Amino acid sequence: MTIVIDGKAIAASVIEAVTVAATSLESAGHRKPGLAVVIVGDDPASHTYVGAKSRMAKQCGFNSIQHTLSAGASQDELMALVASLNIDPDIDGILVQLPLPKHLDSEPVIQSILPEKDVDGLHIVNAGKLATGDLKTGLISCTPAGAMILVREIYGSDLSGLNALVIGRSNLFGKPMAQLLLNANATVTIGHSRSRDLPALARQADILVAAVGRPQMVKSDWLKPGATVIDVGINRVDAPEKGEGKFKLVGDVSFDECASVAKAISPVPGGVGPMTIAMLMANTVIAAHRRAGVAAPSF
Repeated sequence: MTIVIDGKAIAASVIEAVTVAATSLESAGHRKPGLAVVIVGDDPASHTYVGAKSRMAKQCGFNSIQHTLSAGASQDELMALVASLNIDPDIDGILVQLPLPKHLDSEPVIQSILPEKDVDGLHIVNAGKLATGDLKTGLISCTPAGAMILVREIYGSDLSGLNALVIGRSNLFGKPMAQLLLNANATVTIGHSRSRDLPALARQADILVAAVGRPQMVKSDWLKPGATVIDVGINRVDAPEKGEGKFKLVGDVSFDECASVAKAISPVPGGVGPMTIAMLMANTVIAAHRRAGVAAPSF
């Protein structure tokens, strides 16, 4: 019987461990972990995400601070805010909610965050540490880190002898996911829009991770029987069966048909999504331990 990987339950176990670690840090005489979330403008979806992150941070026992800038804020204003948070001794993690308004350039903002406070794991220093196999001193991008925990749920920590295919080569997900799989000893292929025959590559994969943003692209005849499928896609598609103008969320994998072939599969929603915010909390408590000079927990 196919295992449907319960991302909500696994994320809850990560949050529980984060909360214990934060409490232990405070009990040892250190301050609470501090997370600063920066949002620019009034995009409803971004405010929903930020609200969820702030609530989760408080649940974990963090000192959570939100900074909201107007939609017309300048690049200099945003950079100055990040600079002030970099030197704030009470802040362990800085998160700038993306996407930013179109007149702002996100890349220099992200790269201006101190690597040790970059709890999104997007700074080039943290990306470089992952690329060179250093999983101990950097901070790993949250979504691939969460997806990797789902893989470990099925196979454990050593993927020796297993073939893995990551569909998607973004800096945000595809490349760091491939590095994590490689560090766990999998034999890794990255497929993308210029790959000659993605279905043929997929049929060789014991682990298939899809992150391309194309609704239900991966079909059952792409899969090696018994493969584990991690679906990172979140796509809105029309759902007329729910009523006029209604939509539903689907992944990059055709879930119903692939579930009949796979050994294990993550659903959308309820798979990788909950893991992303859980790993943001994990990165924050790791950063707080390091700043306190205390051995950091691992997740």
